[in-house]
Amino acid sequence: MKFAILDKINSPADIKSLTIRQLETLCEEIREYMIECCATNPGHLGASLGSVELAVALHYVLDTPEDKIVWDVGHQAYAHKIITGRRELFRENRKKDGLSGFPKMSESPYDSFGAGHASTSVSAALGLATAARLQGKATKVVAVLGDGAFSGGLAYEGINNAGASGTNLLVVLNDNQIAIDKNVGAMHNYLLRMSTSKTYNSLKNKVWGVLGNGWLRSRIQKAVVSTKNFFFKHSTIFSGLGFRYFGIIDGNNVGEVVNMLRRILPMKGPKLLHIRTLKGKGYKPAEEQQSIWHAPGKFDMETGERIRTEGAPLKYQNIFGQTIVKLAEKDSRIVGITPAMLSGGQLSDMMKAFPERTFDVGIAEEHAVTFSAGLAANGMIPFCNVYSSFLQRGFDQIIHDVALQDLKVIFTIDRAGLVGEDGATHQGAFDLAYLRFIPNIIEMAPIDEIEMQDMLYSATLEDYRGPVTIRYPRGNCLGLELPEEFRKVEPGKAEKLKKGSRVAVLSIGTIGNKVKEAIQKAEEEGLFPSHYNMRFLRPLDKDAVLEAASEHDHIITVEDGSVIGGLYSAVCETLADKNHNCTVTGLGIPDRFIEQGTVPQQLQECGLDTESILRAIKYFF
Repeated sequence: MKFAILDKINSPADIKSLTIRQLETLCEEIREYMIECCATNPGHLGASLGSVELAVALHYVLDTPEDKIVWDVGHQAYAHKIITGRRELFRENRKKDGLSGFPKMSESPYDSFGAGHASTSVSAALGLATAARLQGKATKVVAVLGDGAFSGGLAYEGINNAGASGTNLLVVLNDNQIAIDKNVGAMHNYLLRMSTSKTYNSLKNKVWGVLGNGWLRSRIQKAVVSTKNFFFKHSTIFSGLGFRYFGIIDGNNVGEVVNMLRRILPMKGPKLLHIRTLKGKGYKPAEEQQSIWHAPGKFDMETGERIRTEGAPLKYQNIFGQTIVKLAEKDSRIVGITPAMLSGGQLSDMMKAFPERTFDVGIAEEHAVTFSAGLAANGMIPFCNVYSSFLQRGFDQIIHDVALQDLKVIFTIDRAGLVGEDGATHQGAFDLAYLRFIPNIIEMAPIDEIEMQDMLYSATLEDYRGPVTIRYPRGNCLGLELPEEFRKVEPGKAEKLKKGSRVAVLSIGTIGNKVKEAIQKAEEEGLFPSHYNMRFLRPLDKDAVLEAASEHDHIITVEDGSVIGGLYSAVCETLADKNHNCTVTGLGIPDRFIEQGTVPQQLQECGLDTESILRAIKYFF
């Protein structure tokens, strides 16, 4: 597709000479280009469609990359990437060796700060602005904070510090009323009240319509701020925190955003501009089904019909959603908690069945953990459903609020292991390692959906005291038929799947199915290794480890987590304690961050694909 203006934009300098009317055309072309690219190469589409005008206006007014834009999460930043010299590269967005789906400092000087998790922008931007001040630079710094990210504690910490600092900083609050699912919490309700004040909006629209965009409008705007505060007392929270507050303006009107930025950026001190945008703007299917079109997968650009694989097995997320509902039907103490991943983690099933026992706490992982601890302390059985990379943010709370008090919180850790196109910020690489050294925790991982169902059930039993973690990957199950009845999994007991000789392979989690494939190929070549499904990393089945070491010449551990600190480390420590001379090789995620690509590509890169495991087995026979 050819574009009259976009095809000529190779850097922000190329948009400086455009008129406002041409900027409007450019925004339309960027949307068309994003839709065209994302139809065949999926990405986070909805939020970026809504923030096109904001990205264009910021680069139009600012002198980037000398001036800095910090994008919160990065779901809003596709237009930013396209107009900062990465237009053609955007076709390879989220692919191996292509663009990251998120801002990344090593990718472009225009990416002032990397981000794949929410609520970081204000703190990072304050650091950038403070550094500029200390260096005597006149750098302008803007943090773009989505309203969904306002439910995260770090956003409040940054706002609190920035407001008291007096630093020259602009926070743009991009308010579209939705993150992935509908926003929740008191701040969401507060922003909604601000944006729906009939008195204020009626007055604003009348004034702006009469005044146009001239100098008189600029003067009258100051009076409107005072008038707004008179009619709508609740709008003073940001000014109470030390910010000069401006808004609410139409964030999908590029001219209005440009005019406001030109007016307020020269002002000294911390400022907050409140804009309203529409997630999915300009593409009807994305506007009408905003949660689905946050990251829709492949779709037909003309019809908006999403392209799905027919007959695909259930996902591990589906198993969790179905199982927790079954368990909750039998035990009224069971509750579900999620930090803004209601549909992604499939806790939406629980919300439909038991809305009064299901809690979406917003993008607030630390709060989710401690809230779960409080529920457990008063007799409930909370299932805290969190993505592996997001649970990292609640690490202190796991230790201090859960494990130290030996409270029975069941952490269902979604997206564990390698996650594919989301890349380094989202890899579930570290949970096996960072949970293993915490006292009182039971840490387990199923090899398939049947074992996952049984582990979810077993975690609720009396034998499982204190905190429990169950990790499982993103993606499809094996397609096994699920038994109607649950089976208890004995705590800390491994399962010997194959009895062989010379080499024992010890695996944990669903990566064990790659081991099964490798062993089957090895057997076809006359090699017969043993295979242990360890199931538990804590407590580790040391008897199984010692048996494997005594009956074999070599042990290979296989885990889709960091090879440092996980199963490999646990096995080596066990053998060292017993002065055992069996040699051990560890296959896992190596000591580096794994960038974006497909999961098969990442498995191959880490030596965790079937052929790599087979080569390791053959080497020691």
